[in-house]
Amino acid sequence: MNDQTWNPGKLLELSGYYWKTCTLHAGVKLDVFTAVGEGFSAAGAVARKAGCDRRAIERLLDALVAMGLLVKQDGTYGNTPASAEFLSKDSAKYIGYMIMHHHHLVESWARLDRAVKTGQPQRSRTSFSDEQRRESFLMGMFNLAMNLAPRIVPLIDLSGRRRLLDLGGGPGTYAIFFCKGNPDLKATVFDLPTTRPFAEKTIARMDMADRVAFADGNFIADDISGKYDVIWMSHILHGEGPEDCRMIIRKAVSALQPGGMIIVHEFILDNSMDGPLFPALFSLNMLLGTDAGQAYSEKQLVEMFTDAGVNDIQRLRFDSPNDSSLLIGTV
Repeated sequence: MNDQTWNPGKLLELSGYYWKTCTLHAGVKLDVFTAVGEGFSAAGAVARKAGCDRRAIERLLDALVAMGLLVKQDGTYGNTPASAEFLSKDSAKYIGYMIMHHHHLVESWARLDRAVKTGQPQRSRTSFSDEQRRESFLMGMFNLAMNLAPRIVPLIDLSGRRRLLDLGGGPGTYAIFFCKGNPDLKATVFDLPTTRPFAEKTIARMDMADRVAFADGNFIADDISGKYDVIWMSHILHGEGPEDCRMIIRKAVSALQPGGMIIVHEFILDNSMDGPLFPALFSLNMLLGTDAGQAYSEKQLVEMFTDAGVNDIQRLRFDSPNDSSLLIGTV
């Protein structure tokens, strides 16, 4: 139960919170955190590096100081430890691509009322959008997976299993980490042809080209060839309606060896469908961006598993920033 006590001040704070969001998005889009760099920089220097108006960027920098994302000293600006770690492109832990993906969603979120009135999406599917949006999406997924995969892989016993399919696996981050954690495992990433260049670059960069391959395909339109011991599906079901989800799971089960394992990683709703908060909001995000996608409850996913012949189903929770968890079963 939400025990939030609302009053006009809190409601107005919530209503205007997008000001902070847009300020962060502008800082990332203009790459001011990288421009500030190490130490302290004057506004004029940041403006030159970012290609911005000096007077205007000074206001942006001051707002970022007020938000606690920069610090100010003798009229110059410096990164905080957190902004240097997560918002500067000079850091290996940069999450700006996911922030830019969020930025690209803002326009459709401003039309949420229209989506609710009509039941129709207000943007095109990210996978088929322009190159800049696709890069932000794929790189954002890569950054998140680089953080989560090392935590998830040790939780799942894949001993004795030899072939893994990462269905809709994008850049293949999870496939790479599953192989790194299981020396006898080889993996195939199955995704759209437009994803191949980024996935192959990622696989090569992680020195896994001999154990992780890429297969072109559309998990809605195409069959899955080959047989696998494990099929991993991370954040693909929420983009589809219930019937297509059932079809995807049936396809996955048909591609599993007897005793094979199927693992779904999703933002899973309570069975009452009204929480936790992030999956509930994410379900609205799917309303805005897909014809029938949504977040699903554990009960709904278990029913899909059971109908496809999956047994020994268990929910595995772990430390996730957005209430994601795993549903695991065998056939």
